[in-house]
Amino acid sequence: MVQSAGSGEPATPSTAEDSRWAAAGADDAAGIGRPRSRSRRTVTAVDLTLKAPIATISALIDRRPFSDGSFEVEGLRLHYEDYGSGPNILVFLHGILLDTQMNRRLASDLAAAGNRVVLLDLPGHGQSDKPRHASAHRIDSYAHYVVALLDHLGIEQAVIGGVSLGANVSLQVMAQAPERVRGMVIEMPVLEWAVPGAALVFLPLLLGVHYAAPVVRAVAWLARRVPRTRIGALDSFVTTLTLDPEESAAVLHGMLTGPITPTYEERHEMTVPTLVIGHKIDFIHPFTDADHLSRQLPNARLVVARSIIELRMAPERLTTQIAGFLDEVWGDAPFHVMARPRALPSEA
Repeated sequence: MVQSAGSGEPATPSTAEDSRWAAAGADDAAGIGRPRSRSRRTVTAVDLTLKAPIATISALIDRRPFSDGSFEVEGLRLHYEDYGSGPNILVFLHGILLDTQMNRRLASDLAAAGNRVVLLDLPGHGQSDKPRHASAHRIDSYAHYVVALLDHLGIEQAVIGGVSLGANVSLQVMAQAPERVRGMVIEMPVLEWAVPGAALVFLPLLLGVHYAAPVVRAVAWLARRVPRTRIGALDSFVTTLTLDPEESAAVLHGMLTGPITPTYEERHEMTVPTLVIGHKIDFIHPFTDADHLSRQLPNARLVVARSIIELRMAPERLTTQIAGFLDEVWGDAPFHVMARPRALPSEA
């Protein structure tokens, strides 16, 4: 209870406020009290500064439950994770040398929106077997394993999607088994315009795992001792560092021994609804590839991401777009192709 000075009686709110302002004025005139005032403002600013990144990091930690399993195809045991339930199904694939962990937040959020999401570790990745011959790592071979996953789970049709390597595999699934594909989510495809950037990155990487194998094995030994953070994208990257150089080399060789993407003519015949996600600051996944693909596919919609990490680190906007797309694909309403953006969106 606030009391007025010298009376011992409860003060009215206005009297108490006047007393505080008067005391503050006297302190200012005497040159005292200012350090305390600055200290209070500093603590408040620090609190606000710390809360934002802490909340952001906390939101990235995997908390929602999922079931995982494995199946065997052509002598390989492949691992998958299953989120949510229901008839609206998305199979989503990781990028090269990464694994299911990178997409756990996306799978959890889409499952919370009423979808079933299945994440697959392709051969050579994550918890799946890691054959050391290139033929198992061709993109058309990967597409065959995705169809085998659908068979194993008894799924007649699904939306197939993925990021980078996973995007190209999704296109190849559509080319091989169009009757199994309800729609596609293609994030950062690697097509014709990506060739120079991909060569600059993957050829030195391939040479490195061949000729610096002892160094790579030392890094892998250290990476296996790094505790997991439960932040999917970060843990996926650390898992990549644990790969044996021969395993990594087999994956990279496989990328060079088979088709990277369906032909131009095949793409023009892919009529299923497709959501294409591209961004403008990445020479391995140039926006031109995403833009051209959205024009080649007869029934595609282009969404511009703000960065390569938006869907992993600040996913709300893009996750909402993907969830809305799945509702359209699995609903009765016709899918509408929206105007293709020419610049980065200015609003969320």
